[in-house]
Amino acid sequence: MTSAPSRRAHVVGLGLIGASLAMALRVQGWIITGDDADAEVLATALSEGVIEGTEMSDEHEIAFVATPAGVVSEIATALLDHFDSPTLVVTDVAGVKSSIVQEVGDPRFLGGHPMAGSELRGLKGARSDLFLGCNWVLTPTDATQPATYSVLHGVLREIGANVVAVSAEDHDRLVAIASHVPHLLAGALMNEAAEAAEQDAVLLQLAAGGFRDMTRIAAGDPSIWPDVLFENRDAVTSTLVALEKRLESLRIALADDSRDILEESLATASVARRRLPGRALSSENLSYLRVSVADQPGVLAAVTRAASELLVNIYDIEIAHGIEGVGGTLLLAVDSAQVATFCEALNGLGFVVVQER
Repeated sequence: MTSAPSRRAHVVGLGLIGASLAMALRVQGWIITGDDADAEVLATALSEGVIEGTEMSDEHEIAFVATPAGVVSEIATALLDHFDSPTLVVTDVAGVKSSIVQEVGDPRFLGGHPMAGSELRGLKGARSDLFLGCNWVLTPTDATQPATYSVLHGVLREIGANVVAVSAEDHDRLVAIASHVPHLLAGALMNEAAEAAEQDAVLLQLAAGGFRDMTRIAAGDPSIWPDVLFENRDAVTSTLVALEKRLESLRIALADDSRDILEESLATASVARRRLPGRALSSENLSYLRVSVADQPGVLAAVTRAASELLVNIYDIEIAHGIEGVGGTLLLAVDSAQVATFCEALNGLGFVVVQER
């Protein structure tokens, strides 16, 4: 009995995320090749067994572009132009999506962004379990092939990530609040403290848990952030303006001895923080849905976005094509506790949904 052939993936950019991806996939039995603009990094990745080679071929199933955001479009387009396999999937990991998705129009491309990281930098900080339990955002468009989404979703679930789907525009607006601005704020607070410590060295010795929690991400690799921030300039700026107004209102409340305003601000923040969703890796109680879909642009995006809006995690997804080629069925595995709400939302969008018993 012959064993199944190993699946092949290629990773461009072997920093923290790219190298961690390579390691995670190798643990799952994949053959991994890769490339990096830094010859020393590439040599280290080869010598340490992070990758097995540097050449991508027609046998590769998927390619990850794990470079700074500013060059993702160019690299992804080059890969797609060079390899004409209709089953090839190309994705990226950049923290901004709209510009990239607009520039790479190939239906085999699907933008992605893992909400994962580390204070450690580069290849030295990479580890195979970096993505366990992390939320990995995908940004399907009306042009996205269902098979592309299904393959990438399966690969990401294989390395332990939870997949969330939103539009590229929504992604950029939301991560400005959830990721980009927090990084700027952490850096600003850390710089303020470091400057103050020049006069009062004991300050940093007094840094308690709250300060350390708020500034932890300031220790990350600063080189990756300018590209992301400039690419997402509008959403980041809008969020900063809103925060400036909120901070100004708190400053005025302090000046006016407005205890009620301060208490209300802290209380609402406390409630909101406790309501942050958990990061469960899997569910012991899954339900399986069959969603009949037409073979037309935007169908897959509509289903996945509906799930994301309701915080419904799709644990598995398969595509069953219709015999006549005019449509098909999405096979979805979701948490049983969320089935009723999700089915209602899909029905409201005009989909026919059947729950398997």
